[in-house]
Amino acid sequence: MDVIFKTAFKYFNLTMLLYNVTVGVDKDVEQDWLVWIKSHHIPAVLNTGLFESSKVYKILHDQEDGTVSYSIQFFSTHIEKVTEYLQVFAPKLIEDHRQQFANKHVVFQTLLEEV
Repeated sequence: MDVIFKTAFKYFNLTMLLYNVTVGVDKDVEQDWLVWIKSHHIPAVLNTGLFESSKVYKILHDQEDGTVSYSIQFFSTHIEKVTEYLQVFAPKLIEDHRQQFANKHVVFQTLLEEV
């Protein structure tokens, strides 16, 4: 399916947008967070219908600070869809995440365009 998706993008000359959420999570909640993010948060984002797919990566770095970092990536072909997500759906989902893991994480978001 991934190959078909990428081929269609090339054929129609579409640009891929990547909405990346990097999360630093305290090690003592890492496994609970990972289960929750995969079973609740990511499906909720994808169920908005504004992103085509997602991926989760563990960031490999020095973990002496007691945290583990992850990159959660959501892919879209239209900036309007990302904007709609950020305006309409993100505030509630961000608040749900904040309440679920209060004082146990830090988050920053980045929007990237494929070139």
